[in-house]
Amino acid sequence: MSWHDEIEVITVADAATAARLMQEVGADAGGIDLMLPKACFYCLKLKDVPARAANILKQEILARGGEAAMAAGVAGWSVDKTDVLIFATRRQLELLVAKLPVQGFGLDKLAAGIKTTLANWERNDVREIGCPRGPLVLGKRTLVMGIVNVTPDSFSDGGQFYDPGAAVEHAHQLVAEGADIIDVGGESTRPGHEPVSAAEEWRRLEPVLTRLTREIKVPISVDTYKASTARRALEMGVDIINDIWGFRVDPEMARVCGQYQAAVVLMHNQEGTSYKDLMFDILTFLRQSIQLAEDNGVPPEKIIVDPGIGFGKDLDQNLEVMGRLEEFKVLGKPVLLGTSRKSMIGRTLDLPVDQRLEGTAATVALGIARGVDIVRVHDVRAMVRVARMTDAIVRRKKGSTR
Repeated sequence: MSWHDEIEVITVADAATAARLMQEVGADAGGIDLMLPKACFYCLKLKDVPARAANILKQEILARGGEAAMAAGVAGWSVDKTDVLIFATRRQLELLVAKLPVQGFGLDKLAAGIKTTLANWERNDVREIGCPRGPLVLGKRTLVMGIVNVTPDSFSDGGQFYDPGAAVEHAHQLVAEGADIIDVGGESTRPGHEPVSAAEEWRRLEPVLTRLTREIKVPISVDTYKASTARRALEMGVDIINDIWGFRVDPEMARVCGQYQAAVVLMHNQEGTSYKDLMFDILTFLRQSIQLAEDNGVPPEKIIVDPGIGFGKDLDQNLEVMGRLEEFKVLGKPVLLGTSRKSMIGRTLDLPVDQRLEGTAATVALGIARGVDIVRVHDVRAMVRVARMTDAIVRRKKGSTR
């Protein structure tokens, strides 16, 4: 075959990949710097843009060689607002951002928003979250959070670790198997669960946390959406508060976590499964939770987000979110993924809870490949191995994977 027949199509996911490819063909270092902004292509989605602003936006991006798709009626002024898709290289977006501030109609704020979004999307560094038991280092390898349910009605273990002694022993076993974080919960969050009072939740948690805070060397997370429980746990010395409602149920949660400068996990959740725009609605919820946390003093660098697989979503919605996990990078926060043994796996494979190991492994590997930083699992030993193998593929340029 001749040289003109041998063509390869390469997926360029980010600037680092583009730079590596150019280095491999022997491009000059100065030339790489000039070419990088042209090598990365983006699709940005905007919601409910006023028609006048949308028309200006389309003209400006077209003038710079990009493209914008929007409702057909915008040009003829038959619609008041529209969603907009912008297709452009990094360089075209830089030129657009430079021009928008003089255009009015809110386009100056859009320019700032695009800059922040791109900075978050392209962030690829190693970062640390300070915890009393030592920092969580994110970016070098995937961290594994092991689950300890101190409940009589857990969907996954049927209350096997409801006894405080059994729970503590199980936590030690998970650490020995490689867990980087231990997540302790005193209320089941399975579908159809019976809510418990703060007093009952603490009655379950206190004896377990009393021992774990003395005995466990890795960071300890408490899974609660109640401010009084969070306060008691933080007073005892736990490291992380994991709120399945993203600070939306108890109005005191954000203030308590801010007061203690705690690391937090903010999960998307809602009643029902109705969405106007699935991913956009989830991202909006998480942005609002992040703002609530930061406004109440939670350090921005200590905020982790969770897309909430299995919460407020039906099977198809869960699968769609799994297929689009990389989109959570726009938030600029580490991402935690919790899929372990969940009904999404059971319904897809038609398997009971105790036979969902392989399905969990598939979701963990996919999540890591799509950029998640922490996986929350029951089967720590197996998922540490899955994470190590997947990290060897997707994080090989960042140093040691374990």
